[in-house]
Amino acid sequence: MISLQAKTRKEFGKKTGSMKANGSIPAVVYGPGEKNFSIEVSEKDFKKVFAKAGESSLVELHIEGESAKKPVLIHEIQKDPVSDLIIHIDFYQADLKEEVQVAVPLVFEGVAPAEKELGGTLNKNMLELEVKALPTNLPQEIKVDISGLKTFEDHILVKDLAIPANVTVIKAGDEIVAAVLAPVKVEEELAAEITENVEDVEKVEKEKKEEVVIEDPDKAKAPKEEKPKAAQ
Repeated sequence: MISLQAKTRKEFGKKTGSMKANGSIPAVVYGPGEKNFSIEVSEKDFKKVFAKAGESSLVELHIEGESAKKPVLIHEIQKDPVSDLIIHIDFYQADLKEEVQVAVPLVFEGVAPAEKELGGTLNKNMLELEVKALPTNLPQEIKVDISGLKTFEDHILVKDLAIPANVTVIKAGDEIVAAVLAPVKVEEELAAEITENVEDVEKVEKEKKEEVVIEDPDKAKAPKEEKPKAAQ
């Protein structure tokens, strides 16, 4: 489990300016049956931990002055809308015996032949996947092998992904994760080909109908009778 050092926070509100100037970020820890408490963590250390753990892996929080280590998940990161700097972090203290629901990032691996050889565009319908599991069973990432996308008709579904047996996926199994889209020119050619095939079928069916002539003997026309000529 990845470790992160923290200190009990003593500055709040506008007073956190000096803390941020020293390279620390204000944070809060909360969870079921636990009292919320405020801490601060090193921005440099946190970025390293977040790069490895993301929001789906447990982090072991070491708070200065406390012997107990707290298993937490990085629940939310608040950033300044202008500078994009981290201004606050929410840590969720997980109950290791209770399942939690988190978003696990998808990592796409391999090369899609339909993209490389046919000039298509890889379309990623999902970048993360909601799952439910015990905190200790949460996967850090889920890999997606795109090497099987050989044509524009191929696609990868949620049910095709390798999910650990002790992890439950929230989304339906038939939802599309990724596919390769055909270039616009190819799409137009395919559409034109389909239209042409439909027109050919309709033409053949029309010709067949014209060839079939049903005669009703009861309605056949009788030969015209010749009128008697007048006597001369």
